[in-house]
Amino acid sequence: MFEGLSDRLDRSFKMLKGQGRITEINVAESIKEIRKALLDADVSYKIAKQFTQDVKEKALGSNVLTSLKPGDLMVKIVHDELAALMGGEHVEINIKGSPAIILIAGLQGSGKTTFAAKLANYLKTKKSKQPLLVACDVYRPAAINQLKVLGEQIGVDVYTEEENKNPVQIAKNAIAYAKEKGRQVVIIDTAGRLAVDEEMMNEIAAIKKTINPGETLFVVDSMTGQDAVNTAKAFNDRLNFDGVVLTKLDGDTRGGAALTIKSVVNKPIKFVGIGEKMEALDLFHPSRMADRILGMGDIVTLVEKAQEQYDVEEARLLQKKIAKNQFNFNDFLKQIQQIKKMGNVKDLMGMIPGIGKAVKDMDIDDDAFKSIEAIIYSMTPEERDNPKVLNGSRRKRIADGAGSDIQEVNRLIKQFAETSKMMKVMTTGGGRKAMSMMNNMKRR
Repeated sequence: MFEGLSDRLDRSFKMLKGQGRITEINVAESIKEIRKALLDADVSYKIAKQFTQDVKEKALGSNVLTSLKPGDLMVKIVHDELAALMGGEHVEINIKGSPAIILIAGLQGSGKTTFAAKLANYLKTKKSKQPLLVACDVYRPAAINQLKVLGEQIGVDVYTEEENKNPVQIAKNAIAYAKEKGRQVVIIDTAGRLAVDEEMMNEIAAIKKTINPGETLFVVDSMTGQDAVNTAKAFNDRLNFDGVVLTKLDGDTRGGAALTIKSVVNKPIKFVGIGEKMEALDLFHPSRMADRILGMGDIVTLVEKAQEQYDVEEARLLQKKIAKNQFNFNDFLKQIQQIKKMGNVKDLMGMIPGIGKAVKDMDIDDDAFKSIEAIIYSMTPEERDNPKVLNGSRRKRIADGAGSDIQEVNRLIKQFAETSKMMKVMTTGGGRKAMSMMNNMKRR
């Protein structure tokens, strides 16, 4: 995501390296490169020109602090302008009402149905709400079936009327059903088309007028670049939606939609889809996205993802086991599974400051832990519980069972031993204090 833009911006900052002061002469080439980088990212010429003009005005005449180099000052200026361009502050979704009603709109193929299910999962797991998914795409049977499958996958009810071809009536009936069953949020998935047309606009406008949702979200495929921005404008002119959802941001996207959609429709981006899994949905924070674009990582989001998987009581018990040298492969396996729930491994590594550029060209499989899990699953309960019994013959049997070689098993056992030692150090002194602080933060 944004790799091309990040590389071009990085080159533009290097042009100022070693300069004692930012002047019109040495800033001109840097500004020119920034504009090219934005245009290559599919940002419109008008917005790219205004952006670089704003950057230039802030850069010229700025005093370089003794702790900063000109390149560093330019990075800060560009960062702040990028964050402002994308909206400045994060805007929360509105889930007020009894029930709260959320209307989902967008073109066919933009990922509306998948997003509807992801949103339901988010509200259920992160906001402790009881959502109801509503299938109002009466033209595409596959959309109804898809919503049913996804609803079952995340444990959320899906309201359908497969014989009814009136989406307005279906939406009204679904809201009445939600009130009767005590569902707190109603998420209505609507029909899309391959392109904007009057019939679709009339239908979605009629649904909105009838149900009066507290939140209308426009879902757009970020891989369509400026076309996404133009489509958003057409929908907003008719619907006056409340926020934007960018899907497929983990794909081969140049980033133009994410960078410019806010300035065109003056509506915030609220969510970004970053994968196919139901957990692969992130809140959109403009400043954090600017951090990622400029290669600064996103440690705040990484910590938040970790805390979502962090159970205070479980961590306390694990701490005791580590202190008593009782940490075993069952515990190790559980830690791996928690890391996997946090998201794509390469994306997680990219959130660590300074690591993003190092891993951008690396092919890190989403199943990076697959071989480790296979080895652990090939162990007997006794071997997982007590790694000390793992002699040569046992290791050979485990390797055969996992479809790997004995060297790989030996390497894992060695890594496990080293990890256990490191974790024991963390449970004493400063490490124990840090864990205690995390416990206190989690209780607040």
